[in-house]
Amino acid sequence: MPDLPSPIDRELLTQLRDSASDSPLKLADSQTSLLSADGIAVARIIDGIPRFVSDEHLESFGRQWTKFEVAHEDEDRATFSAKTGMPIHDLSGLRVLDAGCGGGRYARICGEAGATVIGADHTRAVDKARQLCQHLTNTHFLQADLKQLPLEPASFDFVFSIGVMHHDADTRAVFDAVARMVKPGGRYSVWLYRRNQRWQELINSGLRSITSRLPHAALIPFCHFGAMLGGIPGINRSLNKFVNFSAHPNYENRVCDTFDWWAPQFQQHHTVEELSTWFHEAGFVDLTVLAPEKSGRCYSWAYENNLLLGSGVNVTGFRKS
Repeated sequence: MPDLPSPIDRELLTQLRDSASDSPLKLADSQTSLLSADGIAVARIIDGIPRFVSDEHLESFGRQWTKFEVAHEDEDRATFSAKTGMPIHDLSGLRVLDAGCGGGRYARICGEAGATVIGADHTRAVDKARQLCQHLTNTHFLQADLKQLPLEPASFDFVFSIGVMHHDADTRAVFDAVARMVKPGGRYSVWLYRRNQRWQELINSGLRSITSRLPHAALIPFCHFGAMLGGIPGINRSLNKFVNFSAHPNYENRVCDTFDWWAPQFQQHHTVEELSTWFHEAGFVDLTVLAPEKSGRCYSWAYENNLLLGSGVNVTGFRKS
């Protein structure tokens, strides 16, 4: 007897829309796909999760977030607060979109704080995210392109995206598409890779032109080597200003973060001015440029002079009422 299909989350089903017509989607009789109003299949349901896309050029992230165990609750809470500017105690009762949820670390933070959360990601990382949040009935996941989210526009109180949009060929297109999900008066927080000094960009883009084409089996040992360097005092604060590798305290996180830098096909770098302009042109006001998590005189000087590879530009704002 064939296995029965895993049921889709019924609460999530009521919130899904056809991204082209904005009409509600319906469940096929087979319960293995979602149909548009005119009966065309627009998504498959696999393991209970609606899949509107496959991994495509982002397959490395599906591997990254399912292979490595990188969730650390206290650290994740601190990172979420720093990179969104949203106090965790203010999340209760909000409708929240985690745009590019990866393995679900920040969706879990929001769900445990009492928000109703939808996590969307282009990759099979949503499987890991659902597993991480299986104790939360208020947290739901779907596999979809952030540029064509099958959700009702202007329906979320808070939307955030941490380290995701710059992995598309057109970061601005992703930013604008996700911005449409924020309701009037709602909050939007985005973290993107920072544009570094020209000599750093040349070195790392040159190397990435090679590493992003390597088979993952060949790249992983390189990432382990980077993780080893990231654990050596002195080297982990100097050499990684020339060639990026992670200096995270946890070895597995260092491997994952290094892989995250070298594997993706696309990796765009941006400035604070550029990101702030996008917010303004999308109709957001009361912008705040968020400070980095780390502090200290030397770190702040390097950060302000765009010398820290892998650091970010980080802005939050509110959509005009």
